[in-house]
Amino acid sequence: MREKIHPDYVEATVHCSCGNTFKTRSTKSELHVELCDLCHPFYTGQQKFVDTGGRVQRFGDKFGSAAEDVIARESAQKQARQKAHEESLAASRAAREKRERAAADAAEKAAARAPKAEAPAEEAPPAEAVAADVPEEPTVEANDAEDSAE
Repeated sequence: MREKIHPDYVEATVHCSCGNTFKTRSTKSELHVELCDLCHPFYTGQQKFVDTGGRVQRFGDKFGSAAEDVIARESAQKQARQKAHEESLAASRAAREKRERAAADAAEKAAARAPKAEAPAEEAPPAEAVAADVPEEPTVEANDAEDSAE
């Protein structure tokens, strides 16, 4: 080992943020730490909120609300689709009911007209009697026969 290139290894006093102080050896004479074996959650078995503005908190602040926004947006889209589907079902039901009412009205009108249409048909003379009153006109064949005889 070469001389005069290494720092001095001295006795150091370590001060923790919880107030604990203990001695060890280091290249510095005094050290200040945030956690020691008396206040670390792993050794104490207690959960202690050590870093209030730590990485997990910053990550949650940055991306946690984004996940909630996505969930809210998706649920709003699902509700909108469901509402549109219900409206289309209601519109199709209304159209079907309208068609059924129109068909029923047409059937009622046809039923109301049917007795009126049958009554004049009974009073009218039969078609055979009308045909007997009308003299028959000569047919084309009869005219051809008369022309050839002359």
